[in-house]
Amino acid sequence: MVKMIVLEVDEPHPDDQKEKGTLGEILEKHFIKAGEEHDPPLGIEVDMRYIVEEEGGKIPSVEEFKGVRGILITGSMYDAHGDNPWILKLMDLIKRTSILKNQRADGLELWKTYPDMHFSGVCFGHQILCRTLGAKVGAAPSGDWELGHTKLSLHPIGKKLFKTSEDEIYLHQMHQDTVFTIPEPESSDGILNPSQKVLAWGHSPHTKIQGVYLLNRLFTTQAHLAFDSAMVKREIQMRVKSGSIKDLKHADEASETSHLEHDGDVVAGAILRFFHF
Repeated sequence: MVKMIVLEVDEPHPDDQKEKGTLGEILEKHFIKAGEEHDPPLGIEVDMRYIVEEEGGKIPSVEEFKGVRGILITGSMYDAHGDNPWILKLMDLIKRTSILKNQRADGLELWKTYPDMHFSGVCFGHQILCRTLGAKVGAAPSGDWELGHTKLSLHPIGKKLFKTSEDEIYLHQMHQDTVFTIPEPESSDGILNPSQKVLAWGHSPHTKIQGVYLLNRLFTTQAHLAFDSAMVKREIQMRVKSGSIKDLKHADEASETSHLEHDGDVVAGAILRFFHF
C-alpha cells in the first residue's frame, strides 16, 4: 500500500462529475481497479486536493506531503505555459522558482524536501512537471488538437514500463498544448544532476513527447488514462461550445472513435509499479 496525493487542477464535465465524481475520484477508482488486477496486487491510498485558487482551491504546504509516496497532477483546461498565480505557486511548490522564491518564508520544495517522492502527471500535469524542470511547453505550432482514440508509438523504455512487446499503445487524447523538449540538467536550474537522464517513452505524429520517465522520480503521460467514451464526448463538446476547438469535422471524428478499446489500465498499472518500486 502506498499513499498518493492527487492535485486536482480542473473539474470534469458536470454530468461526469455527477456520475463519477471529481477528477481525483475518477483516477482513484481507476488506480484501485488496476491495482486489484495487477500481479501481484498493488494497493493505493488516495488523498485529493483541489488547488485552483481562483476557483476556491488552495495550494497545499510542503509539510502536508509528509509520508506521501506519490503525487499526481490531473489534466486541466488551463494552459500549463500560462502565468496564472496558482500555476506559478504550483511550480514553486515542486521546485522553488525565481519568480516566487522571495515569497516563500520556509524555503521548502517537494522535490528536495522529499527525495523519495515520485511525481506523475496527466496532460496538464505532464506539461507543468516538464515545464518546472526546464522543458519548453506551448501550443502546437499547427494550432490543431490531438483528440480522442490515438495510436502512440513506444520507445524501448516505453515497452519496458508498460511490459509489452508491442510497438504501440492506444489512449484517449484531449490537448492542443505540447511539451517540445525533454527536461535536462542544464535547463532544470539545478534540480536535476548531471547523472539523471529524463527519457521520452513514446510519441505520435502530433506530439513527439507523449510522456517522460526519470528513474524513481518522474513518470508522466500526455494522454488521459482514465477517460471513457462518455467523458471523451463530453469533454469535446465543452471545448467546441467554448470555441477552443474550431475544427468541427475533427471533433466529430474523434467522438466517433471514443468507444474503441484503449490501454488506460496498462498505463495505470505502470504508474502504480512506479509508485511502489
